[in-house]
Amino acid sequence: MKKVYAAILVALVLWTVMFSPVTAPHVNLWLVMTIAAVTLTTMATCFGNWYRNFRITATDVVIGVVTAAALWGVFWVGDKLSQLMFNFARPEVNAIYSFKESISPWLLSALLLFIIGPAEEIFWRGFVQNKMSEKWGTTMGFVIATAVYALVHAGSCNFMLVMAALVAGGFWGLIYRFYPNRLGALVISHAVWDAAVFVWFPI
Repeated sequence: MKKVYAAILVALVLWTVMFSPVTAPHVNLWLVMTIAAVTLTTMATCFGNWYRNFRITATDVVIGVVTAAALWGVFWVGDKLSQLMFNFARPEVNAIYSFKESISPWLLSALLLFIIGPAEEIFWRGFVQNKMSEKWGTTMGFVIATAVYALVHAGSCNFMLVMAALVAGGFWGLIYRFYPNRLGALVISHAVWDAAVFVWFPI
């Protein structure tokens, strides 16, 4: 598990650099995120075995698109409710969306679809949750991996971003908890959801 903890520490450092109010203004978010995606995928491949039974079938594509649409709907409802509950909700969401102003929507869509989205599922579900489930059981592994996924976003000091990570991580993590052979579908789901919520149909 030492390799898993080390990989999580690397993710924590990278996410803090990308989103912390202290460091974020001084880095190119999308360059660092692409480097992070490649780095974490490489670590997951070297330290884990996510690729052994990995496949993407037509069924995985359908499941991926449908679950991405369902999660977008959850976030749409959550956005409306959060605005009723918290005065800071919309400004924090707008702060997240401001990150896309410095990049072409076509390039951003490509990065989210083919690099960033897939990498996050491979690392967080295919590697981290898988390894934690082997050690502590599938339910506890799901809970811990989901919590860690949310907490690595804490350096952003953005409550809405942390909650978004918790909800999305819990959504994909729960699917992986019961269908670990559907990592391909989760890769599709994460990639499509990223592009949809951030570029195609922003909330």
